[in-house]
Amino acid sequence: MALFGALLLALLAGAHAELPGCKIRITSKALELVKQQGLRFLEHELETITIPDLRGGEGRFRYNFSDIKVTELQLSSSELHFKPERELVLQITNASIGLRFRRQLLYWFFYDGGYINSSAESVSISTALQLSRDSTGQIKVSNISCQASVAKMHAAFEGTFKKVYDFLSSFITSGMRFLLNQQICPVLHHAGLVLLNSLLNTVPVRSSVDEFVGIDYSLLSDPVATTSNLDMEFRGAFFPLADGNWTLPNRAVEPQLQEEERMVHVAFSEFFFDTAMESYFRAGVLQLSLIGDKVPHDLDMLLRATYLGSLILLRPALIDSPLKLELRVTSPPRCTIKPSGTTISVTAGATIALVPSDQPEVQLSSLIMDMRLSAKMALQGNALRTKLDLRRFRIYSNQSAFESLALIPLQDPLKTMLQIGVMPMINARTWRGVQIPLPEGINFVREVVTNHAGFLTIGADLHFVKGLREVIEKYRPANARGSQAPSAPPPSTAAA
Repeated sequence: MALFGALLLALLAGAHAELPGCKIRITSKALELVKQQGLRFLEHELETITIPDLRGGEGRFRYNFSDIKVTELQLSSSELHFKPERELVLQITNASIGLRFRRQLLYWFFYDGGYINSSAESVSISTALQLSRDSTGQIKVSNISCQASVAKMHAAFEGTFKKVYDFLSSFITSGMRFLLNQQICPVLHHAGLVLLNSLLNTVPVRSSVDEFVGIDYSLLSDPVATTSNLDMEFRGAFFPLADGNWTLPNRAVEPQLQEEERMVHVAFSEFFFDTAMESYFRAGVLQLSLIGDKVPHDLDMLLRATYLGSLILLRPALIDSPLKLELRVTSPPRCTIKPSGTTISVTAGATIALVPSDQPEVQLSSLIMDMRLSAKMALQGNALRTKLDLRRFRIYSNQSAFESLALIPLQDPLKTMLQIGVMPMINARTWRGVQIPLPEGINFVREVVTNHAGFLTIGADLHFVKGLREVIEKYRPANARGSQAPSAPPPSTAAA
């Protein structure tokens, strides 16, 4: 009975789980590029390590080693890989760190001072970033584990007390090795939880697309990692800015990602595009009014000739009044994605009227337009862009079949007017695109679009238009330099 109850609860939870409108898969092919940028950033952070002074005494000796600074860093061997269930692991081996510090030694009344160059060799660092979804739907580094060890430490001692330094070298280098090891993990902890999260904050969650609609890219669950990729599921829904709480039930096919050939693969369902079109519909944007000179001259003449009888019967004095053509989408357009292509179905109403000066307009006719648009998607820069083309067009009257027959001569001119005058305005907007949920400074290149039944996928490679360090510096918290010590966990003591 308990087993039956557990199964029932699991089925109910699955039935109410929200389906994603957008999925993103980052494959292991992207990690080499990410590692190159990450190591540059990590080198910069490790070079800022602050190592405390080493001072003390032994019998008559008093020593003080201060002003310890990193002068050189070589990360010769490294590997970045995914680790199930949601970790990104960086392993560095056989690295070396060059140090320079000031020496001060007092023996009875004899004093020696100067600078010493030293090097830490066979440095190993292993750190794992745990990725998760926070309460707002933002991807975050929620935890970081770190182990660091310095296997060898060498120092070149010179000066009056060179033999004394040689005698104490084992003690001194062991102390330096311990101090250095104590500082590596706190720096990585701060870099992950503070600085990398400032970069992830640039991933859009709920933002405006333009002055009419916004996009919701909230993560629906924690990212899921396998040994070969990292998968993320986003809500992927547009909404009218005037009604931010509006939602459209997602009854579309769930997008699937099977590919791993490119650095990144993105999938969009029909739901993603349906919410975009309904949001613009609800915002009152899908309408157009042409009056007087705005109506193409040939179409103006054809409309007047078509409705000449009505003009004479109604009010002959108004025959030369400006003509008005009003187009208004009457129901939210819908998207259909098939392996053969993507189409948008639109139903609109057209009202033809005369607008005499200082008088109420006189309606001549109203008609219905059924349109079928083909849509071509492209992932360029950091945005999904769309180009629409009017493929099928039909007009008919909602008054009578006889009037529908009379409208046949208008079909081609109206279609031409839409292709020449309206479609360029729509494409100017859709080609600006909508941003994809990736951090700032990363663009898509060499994309390939593939249509499936109910969703489409786009495979692409990544290109850093800004260095990782450059973006992090842009968003680095003002107090980040001095805040790493309090927020850091106990340092690794693997080499102590």
